[in-house]
Amino acid sequence: MRVEALRDNDPAHIGAQTLLARLGAGGMGQVYLGRSPGGRLVAIKVIKEEITGHPEALARFRREAETVRAVRSAYTANLIDASLAAPPYWLATEYVAGPTLSHAVREFGALPAAACRRLFAALAEGLASVHAYGVTHRDLKPQNVILGAQGPQLIDFGIAKGVAETALTQAGSAPGTPGYTAPEVLLRGEAADAADIFALGATLAYAATGRAPYGTGDPTTVNFRAVHGEIDVAGVEPELAGLIRACVVAEPGARPALAEIIRRCAVDSALVDDPVYASLTATAGGTGQVPGMLPSTIGPGLPAGGSGYVPTYVPASPPATERTRSVPRWAVAVVAGLLVGGLGTGGYLLLQDKGDGDGARAGGPPSGRATPAGQGAPSGPASSPSGPQASGPAPGPASSAPTAGSGSVPDHIEPATVSRDLWTGTAPGEGSCNLPPEERAQYLVGSAVDAADPNAKAVAGKVKIHVMLKPYHQEKGPYLVSVGVKPPHEIDSTTQRPFENFRDYNHSIGYTSKPIDLTQKTSDGGVYLTYPDDFATQLVDNDGNTRHFPAIPVANDPGNWTVLFYRVRGLREYSSLYCTGFPVK
Repeated sequence: MRVEALRDNDPAHIGAQTLLARLGAGGMGQVYLGRSPGGRLVAIKVIKEEITGHPEALARFRREAETVRAVRSAYTANLIDASLAAPPYWLATEYVAGPTLSHAVREFGALPAAACRRLFAALAEGLASVHAYGVTHRDLKPQNVILGAQGPQLIDFGIAKGVAETALTQAGSAPGTPGYTAPEVLLRGEAADAADIFALGATLAYAATGRAPYGTGDPTTVNFRAVHGEIDVAGVEPELAGLIRACVVAEPGARPALAEIIRRCAVDSALVDDPVYASLTATAGGTGQVPGMLPSTIGPGLPAGGSGYVPTYVPASPPATERTRSVPRWAVAVVAGLLVGGLGTGGYLLLQDKGDGDGARAGGPPSGRATPAGQGAPSGPASSPSGPQASGPAPGPASSAPTAGSGSVPDHIEPATVSRDLWTGTAPGEGSCNLPPEERAQYLVGSAVDAADPNAKAVAGKVKIHVMLKPYHQEKGPYLVSVGVKPPHEIDSTTQRPFENFRDYNHSIGYTSKPIDLTQKTSDGGVYLTYPDDFATQLVDNDGNTRHFPAIPVANDPGNWTVLFYRVRGLREYSSLYCTGFPVK
């Protein structure tokens, strides 16, 4: 799990629990790492303030607490405490250190068949233990599986349902996650144990391929594929692929029972003894360390850990032509167990593949053992601003980096994190981002349109970006904001275009503007910026110098571009406030 430092607006305590760090956020609310009065580490989910007035949301949250209280299993975290009578509503469960399956596959790639079978059997056993209590999970997916040191854990029972209960969903909507929700749930609202088996098959398809089981796109399209299409198991070992297909057949009664799945997996050793599983639990976030207990070489709020972590990026979806294969990240972790390479995107360390075609992939989330730029990173060449390490000398002049926390306004922000925010839409501002903002922006207004034709459905040239605080804002200032503009793909700094060998999603913070104090600009109607003129990326090399990379023209990378508005508190300290975007044809 990603561990971040608490923010100024976070409470010090929730009930009797002392808050230590942030673990992440979900659709229902914020999750914290806390400590009970007796010293036990707990995970605390606090429901969002803005949805406490929605009866359906509160009923769902209360049901999650009751489900966790009722289900006692080696595959679930036990309930420690809860407050369901008055806001703030929260529940505290046992803290399970470890990465989610989603995180592990993003960082290390698809798992080998042997590890998948062992994980398949373990999750089937976990579901069987939950079903024995008369409960269906109804939202099993890679994000809701934690790879713990003692075995996988099922989390997030927010839409779990007892067999005698009625689903809490709004008219016209279906519970669950597109690509992991069974056809009978989508078509008829029938959510029995067989729906969990469908989700189990889809989850293992993701683990075995590193790809979304029914592709990507808007929820309606993905749900249509789940009902009428074929699951993506291209390249999966045939016997394992056959078991996955059996789990996701359209007819619920034709799916294998959990006991049959376990039998067909035919495991002959413990999952925790599997070398790949063991490397993932030891390397990709499986630590109980929290801010305040970390070595001084780690950046603010970023947890330290074992030496096995190898940061990487999301595996790209396979092109229509034959795929080239690279050395899996888990293989490097098992064999090497070392941090490798030089300065990567966002100031983190690079892993350079030595396989047969994919080239280097950079970066990784701040949830592992990546070393921020200028903080003990081993020597090595600088990488591109938003992608893998590029050959040739780094462009741009070198200069000394400003010192964060000096009291002066930084003239730029440095990449110190990985951003997985991605915008999809049909016209500038007419779309959605995949992640919620990290911080509430009650008074912020932002937009991005074609500079030549503000009504254009797609951007063809320069982009006009507007940002301001509403006139009645209550911010005392300074309120520093930097705008980040992200191309759809990782960019080769030598060509200023996406890498030809692969097209990874862009997980940089984007090309950014100089931070602006918006409290000084309210009377002027805010600030207008022009992309690419007012944007660049800065990276600190191993000598402490800042290298500047100019922003690329939008025509160099057609697709959906993401625009992020960051609240800036220092050179490497900032959080997302708002997200929008625009398409480039």
